Amino acid sequence: MIEGSFGSKGELYFEIDLIADDGSIITVNALLDTGFTDWLAMDIQDIESLEWSLEGEEKKQTARGEAVFFRYAGCVMIDNQEFAIPVLGGEAITEVLIGLPWLETRRLVVDRKVGLLTLGEE
Repeated sequence: MIEGSFGSKGELYFEIDLIADDGSIITVNALLDTGFTDWLAMDIQDIESLEWSLEGEEKKQTARGEAVFFRYAGCVMIDNQEFAIPVLGGEAITEVLIGLPWLETRRLVVDRKVGLLTLGEE
C-alpha cells in the first residue's frame, strides 16, 4: 500500500517510480485522474528522456476533442512492484497522470476530512 497526498484543490497524488531503459529510477508525483482510462500519460519529452520504446499512435477522445497520442512501452514501480505498461505520450501534458486501470487491482481509500489517501492491494 502506498500513501498519497492531496493537492491544494483536493487532487489525488501518489509517488511512483519511473524506470528508464538504462535501469535508472526517477521518482515523481503522479496525479490520479479518474477520467483517464489508460495506465499512464506523460509529456513526450519526459518519455524520450527515459528512452522508452515507441510502439505506435492512438487517437483518443479528450475533454478538448480528439487528439493523437504516441504509445510507448514503459516500466514503473508502484508499491515496490514493477509493471511493464503502455504509456501515452502527448505534448503539453503538465502532470504525470495515472488512470483507472490501476483501480482494477488496487483499492483506493480517500478520506480527505482526516487526510487519508492510500492505494493498495488490500
